[in-house]
This record gives sequence, C-alpha cells and structure tokens, in this order.
Amino acid sequence: MPEHHTHSDKHEAHRRLIARLRQQADDVSRITAGLDEASLAQRIAPEKWSLKELVCHLHRVQEVFERRVESMVAGENPAITSYMPDADTEFESMLSRPAKDSIAAFLESRERLAGQWEELSPAEWHSPGRHPDFPHYDVHFQIEYMVRHEAHHIYQMYQRRVPFGKLPH
Repeated sequence: MPEHHTHSDKHEAHRRLIARLRQQADDVSRITAGLDEASLAQRIAPEKWSLKELVCHLHRVQEVFERRVESMVAGENPAITSYMPDADTEFESMLSRPAKDSIAAFLESRERLAGQWEELSPAEWHSPGRHPDFPHYDVHFQIEYMVRHEAHHIYQMYQRRVPFGKLPH
C-alpha cells in the first residue's frame, strides 16, 4: 500500500535538508579549525585536493547551485547546464585567497543561503528545471543533490585532516 504524505510532511523533508546544510557547514568549520594556512593548503596526497581546495570547491558549487535554484524559482522550467569544475575560473580565483578568508566566506554564504532556502514555499521547492543528466529535476532534487555531494567531500576533508592531529570537538 503506497504511503500518503501531507503537504506539511513534504515540507518537513525540506526543513531537514536545510538543517543538514547547516550541520555540514559546522562540520567544515570544525574540521578546518586550528590549522594554519600551510596546513590547510597542503596536499596530503599529490593527486588529492587539500582542505582549502575542498572548501573552495564546496563554496563554488554552492554558488552555482544557488543560481540554479534562483533560476528555477523565478523561471519557467529553465535549462540547467552541467557544472564542469575543471574549467571554472571562479574556483581558481577562490584558491588565490587565504584559506581562513575562504572558509569564512563559505560559512557566511551558507548561513545566508540556508536562511533564504528555508523561506521557500512548498510549491517553490518543486519548481522544475531541465538538466541534461537528470530527467526529474527540481529545487528539492538540486538541494538534496548538494547535500549528498557535499557529504562526500566532507568525508574527504575528515580524511585529509587526520594527519594534522586530533580534531576539535
């Protein structure tokens, strides 16, 4: 027998996604706490991003996804282009800043964005977009994708942080 969800049940799922975005920002803050610029920028393995690079990537993806959400909420089923991080000059620009500034900018942007997204109506959460890789694409899918993508990178951050000693509680 299929489950029946009320409108408010579905909106609770939206609130949980926003709470996860805030928790993940707290994770980024904790994992990077107490490290100097050299440690944050150090690649533990030559082919793997540093903590700073990972934070800049999360911030850049957040900016891209923010524009997508704005476009979907404001528009009529807009076309969404795939994000190609290797060709992103904005990411390179972010890397040129000190790590502490990058972390602070990410955290500030995250809280602003979480505040905006928690104000979306249930209908706005389901504003559609057309993405070449995903046949059922809307604001909810985009934000959940962001949460899961970010969780993967936070795990990488945790792994990169271990060589620098015990993590702060």
